[in-house]
Amino acid sequence: MLARATTSTIATILVDDEQLACDELAYLLKDFPDIELIATGRNGIEAVKMIEEMEPDLVFLDVQMPGLDGMSVIRKLREKHVPLPHFVLATAYDQYALQAFRLEALDYILKPIEKERLAVTVERARRQVAEKNAKGAVPETVSAPAKLSFQRTKLLVKSNSRNFIVDAQDIIYATIDDGLITVVATSLEGESNYRTIEELQSNLDPEVFWRVHRSFLVNINRIKEVIPWFKSSFQLRMDDKKRTEIPVSRVQTKRLRSLLKL
Repeated sequence: MLARATTSTIATILVDDEQLACDELAYLLKDFPDIELIATGRNGIEAVKMIEEMEPDLVFLDVQMPGLDGMSVIRKLREKHVPLPHFVLATAYDQYALQAFRLEALDYILKPIEKERLAVTVERARRQVAEKNAKGAVPETVSAPAKLSFQRTKLLVKSNSRNFIVDAQDIIYATIDDGLITVVATSLEGESNYRTIEELQSNLDPEVFWRVHRSFLVNINRIKEVIPWFKSSFQLRMDDKKRTEIPVSRVQTKRLRSLLKL
């Protein structure tokens, strides 16, 4: 993974079931130009989904929410092995502080949030994000799976109750949904017997197959077009019959910008 093209902004998500509290925090954060608010949510389930899809740097998370509280959001993300952002837990009660720091939260702030106290939190976030980005500034090849026993040139793909052998170079992309991996190749589309995208990727050439999103692995030679998307992100239009558009995650957008000088 390459370093981000710019370290001037901190992509941030706010999650609070109280709209007034969410609006107030969003208003206070406007005084910090490097905080880029990319989304807001109303409950823990939304929080998990947004963090998975948007890969923010920083999340302000209400502790007490219906369905899935703030602590449970962090635990759920860990169970799913999602790369964690920095969390700031916010609540009107101080009894959750110890539990918050056991979950390695960046900070814990009490409502109503004071601007001076928020400034301390934002400065702490700046330091942590800068340190994390510095650690991420490594050669691109490090982002490939570390354990490469060998690279397969052919894969088994199941389609219409038949087993086909597909040349790896003919694979356009692979995606996973509810534990099932679908492989889209030049001449067919079918299921793979691999259990995870990581496992499939580790058996393919890392110079050709790029994990652009948690759910997508693409053949870089079969990218047809790079399409600007919302919040300075991109989608990739692939060279399959459907001209499938695949989202590029925030983390991989940094690499895309660097590779293509966007």
